[in-house]
Amino acid sequence: MKRLFRNATLINEGRSFTASLLTSGALIEHIYEGENSFPEGLLSEVDEVIPAEGLWLLPGCIDDQVHFREPGLTHKATIESESRAAVAGGTTSFMEMPNTKPPTTSLEAWEWKMQRAAETSWANYSFFFGGSNDNADEIQRIDARRTPGLKLFLGSSTGNMLVDDKKTLERIFSETDLIIATHCEKEEIIRANREHYLATVGEEKLDVHYHPLIRSEEACYRSSSEAVELATRLDSRLHILHVSTERELSLFRNDIPLAEKKITAEVCVHHLIFTDADYDRLGNRIKWNPAVKTLRDREALRAAVRSGLVDIVATDHAPHLLSEKEGNCLTAASGGPLTQYALISMLDMAREGVFTKELVVEKMAHRPAELFAVEKRGYLREGYYADLVLIDPEGKTPVKTESIISLCGWSPFEGHTFGHRVEATYINGDCAYRAGALSEVRPSVAPLLYSRP
Repeated sequence: MKRLFRNATLINEGRSFTASLLTSGALIEHIYEGENSFPEGLLSEVDEVIPAEGLWLLPGCIDDQVHFREPGLTHKATIESESRAAVAGGTTSFMEMPNTKPPTTSLEAWEWKMQRAAETSWANYSFFFGGSNDNADEIQRIDARRTPGLKLFLGSSTGNMLVDDKKTLERIFSETDLIIATHCEKEEIIRANREHYLATVGEEKLDVHYHPLIRSEEACYRSSSEAVELATRLDSRLHILHVSTERELSLFRNDIPLAEKKITAEVCVHHLIFTDADYDRLGNRIKWNPAVKTLRDREALRAAVRSGLVDIVATDHAPHLLSEKEGNCLTAASGGPLTQYALISMLDMAREGVFTKELVVEKMAHRPAELFAVEKRGYLREGYYADLVLIDPEGKTPVKTESIISLCGWSPFEGHTFGHRVEATYINGDCAYRAGALSEVRPSVAPLLYSRP
């Protein structure tokens, strides 16, 4: 099937320009730069013409950190439900994390997820392999062409996946050529802070405001700096996930091209939007690990996205039921749904002058593709897969409970209206979402492939 997206504003590779884009099957066939610059007669040759005047055409977002909860936690999310929410938000490819039940720490568990996604996912998919204190041999069997990398929890985690054995860490960092993606919070510091506040404040008073004091800046920095030291000493490829503090930014560089970086960083949308002042209003709905911290931290993270210290913007989409979010800062679940509204929240920040729309596309599509070496995705280029998002820059997106697609059924943005709207999403050339509704037929999705030496 051939589609012509006529006279859209393409946002791609640092530019915004008028063009028409032709797809053929799963691929982008041609980009005709300029208004009505396609050949005469093409309109009669294509199967569908999509008038895109006034709309932005972007490459689909590639989210390098989601938790879709399957297997074992399907009462609050599934690969199917959360990939549908992702598609509605303009994300066309995802990399899912291993802390499910059972955790993805064996090839058997990893293959199960791959098969399940092939059967149910609405977006292109891949799955991190989880490291543990006792699976170093299994890690050596990973197919680097099909796996984004190895995920290590260097702080407390769900799924009993804390990796704290020094010999194991040394072996993993020295033996694997995979990208090592880390959750960095120092467990000893968290534990000491917890005991301090239990003793001085009392458990009944430990509401969510104490969460960033227990999972503190020091806990994040100490763990991140130890990971950087280990990776530097052993010449490993390290990617630190959800950086949340100003102090951690001193560990990264922006004076070399991404292709030459051995140590890279990701920041998540919620750490770019919220601050600890928002706990008064939203409470446990914005309780994440690492915690949302100060205004100074948020502003530093925003500046780091602009400067290139931070390479990727992702979601850490991690749904829980609202009932699981009840309790104090020690008992309420950490994490929340973000994928459906991540792109438009970033574009709203661009409209406010925090970023440019070109930078949003770079950090949410181009850079993930480049950093992980994803084959033929993340850009609007001839011969690349037609993973496309149409944005109405004048459209409104009110966040209502009934419009939430994530299985958990809530959002920290409920009651807010965004100033952009996802008009349509295409996966490998198939329309998956249009005009506020998912397609009746699941799109033809594919596993992500990685071009690694």
